[in-house]
Amino acid sequence: MFPSILIVDDEPSILQSLSGLLSDEGFEVLTAANGYEALKIVDTEFPDLVLLDIWMPGIDGIETLKEIKKNNPYIQVIIISGHGTIETAVKATKLGAFDLIEKPLSIDKIIVAINNALNFRRLEEENKYLRKKTLEKHSITGNSHPIAALKKQLAVAAPTDAWILITGENGTGKELVARTIHQLSSRADYPLVNVHCAAIPEELIESELFGQEKGALTDSTTKKIGKFELANNGTIFLDEIGDMSLKTQSKILRVLQEKQFQRVGGSRTLSVNVRVIASSNKDLEKEIEKGNFREDIYYRLNVIPIEVPPLRNRFEDIPFLVETFFAECAKQDRSEKKQMTRKAVDILCNYSWPGNVRELKNLVERLAIMVEKDVIDEFDIPAPYNPGAADGMVPVESQLFLSHSLKNAKKAFEREFIKRKLLQNNNNITKTAEAIGIEPSYLHKKLKSLNVS
Repeated sequence: MFPSILIVDDEPSILQSLSGLLSDEGFEVLTAANGYEALKIVDTEFPDLVLLDIWMPGIDGIETLKEIKKNNPYIQVIIISGHGTIETAVKATKLGAFDLIEKPLSIDKIIVAINNALNFRRLEEENKYLRKKTLEKHSITGNSHPIAALKKQLAVAAPTDAWILITGENGTGKELVARTIHQLSSRADYPLVNVHCAAIPEELIESELFGQEKGALTDSTTKKIGKFELANNGTIFLDEIGDMSLKTQSKILRVLQEKQFQRVGGSRTLSVNVRVIASSNKDLEKEIEKGNFREDIYYRLNVIPIEVPPLRNRFEDIPFLVETFFAECAKQDRSEKKQMTRKAVDILCNYSWPGNVRELKNLVERLAIMVEKDVIDEFDIPAPYNPGAADGMVPVESQLFLSHSLKNAKKAFEREFIKRKLLQNNNNITKTAEAIGIEPSYLHKKLKSLNVS
């Protein structure tokens, strides 16, 4: 399919000559003699690009450009003018024109401008697609009431520029929520910069956050750009801010208040425009009472509070999460996606999940790797997730690694392996032997030597 181009000009000679030339270049060409005709064609034909004369009777090119961009922002517009001025060019560019070409027209310049504009449109469409895929990748999985309420809250808060404080237990997905907010915001085209507050040594916090000039420290041989500078026009995510020391809190407060800072070893004051999202697994109000967290920082960050529910309050989401994590494992390993029986899922739904979604994801990944079958059943669910495994029915990791003897570890593994396979085959010796690739007589001997009844 060839790109379609709408030529808008009140001079018939230009419409005729440009139509012929662009048709010869392989473009599908539409024409309009004035702005009114152009807008009707845009509404019905949706051309990829518009070549628009600026001086026309009725509504001129500038007004036509406004109307095109108002309803069809992704259609590229190139202005053609016989009286091009800097003022006209600036105005057209501000209204969304891709380029301005002066008359008399050069076909070479027109072809270059058209190709550049169409390439720019392709990049815009790719960026829209990638942003959509990123949003899908980082979307919050689940349809439970707590998650539905969370999604509704994010839809309202994300498009604003308000600062947000995300609270929740470890493993609930606070970083996922921060990424979703950023992707839904007007800053999505700019960086989201993560700062793991607990992971940065106190002596390096200033250079990490604000950057440093060359030679500022004894071992600094190059200039370093800090996190705040990297996040300019975008979002900075202060992850687990409750773990930040009081000394570091006082250093960051001025930047949060004034949005200005100096690099370590520098004298120039830099301004920064960032949206701040912070998270904490601690009750910051209690930390304020204990003297561990500054009250002024808390109230500056807590413009919109968002609490991420723990997994134990959204058990109905576990089947969706299991399905999602198996799909991710299959994609990563380029293998068939594994399934889980209803009974196995029910076992997971009855567990308290102190590690929340992160713990569930780790378990699903382990099962996808370690269980060779395509369908994972209740016998494959290990302790402590499976109460039936408490008497030694499932995983033997704890027994294996408590043993100091390779011989005893090997014996423990064989014992548990055969017990599980017997259960899976309804204690049928012949079927079990066939499943594990040995003779029934040898399995009988093994059962006796391992003291398995």
